[in-house]
Amino acid sequence: MEITTRMEFDSGHRIPNHKSSCKNLHGHRYAIEVTLKGDIIDQENESDYGMVMDFKDAKELIRKTIVEPWDHAFIVFEQDLEVINFLNTLDDHKTVILKKVPTAENMALIAMQLLKDSFQKKYGEQITPVKVRLYETPNNWADTY
Repeated sequence: MEITTRMEFDSGHRIPNHKSSCKNLHGHRYAIEVTLKGDIIDQENESDYGMVMDFKDAKELIRKTIVEPWDHAFIVFEQDLEVINFLNTLDDHKTVILKKVPTAENMALIAMQLLKDSFQKKYGEQITPVKVRLYETPNNWADTY
């Protein structure tokens, strides 16, 4: 069985060397949808009876893994030294440095790997992320499996 939950966060980024306006510092209201796969719990005395897992528990792990670190942060590519140097001049600035350019595609891939690690650590093979959809805008998103 698969279940999906959605959360939102706000972040800034830029795509260095982009041919258009995405080369400028800007922000988005991102949304992340995470699809999880697992068996439906069939023990009647369990709190999660009839569920793969409680959506509240899924959201809490997604919040800790992706939303809290990325929300109201500036997400920057590790080789974008011009922006990193600028951000380092700001007091107590929330910056997330990625090994890949922060496109929707790369952010979806990174989110998937982080979530796989988090769910593996907490649930083993019992519940696993199988899809991440990252919306950069309401009309543009990237999917990874």
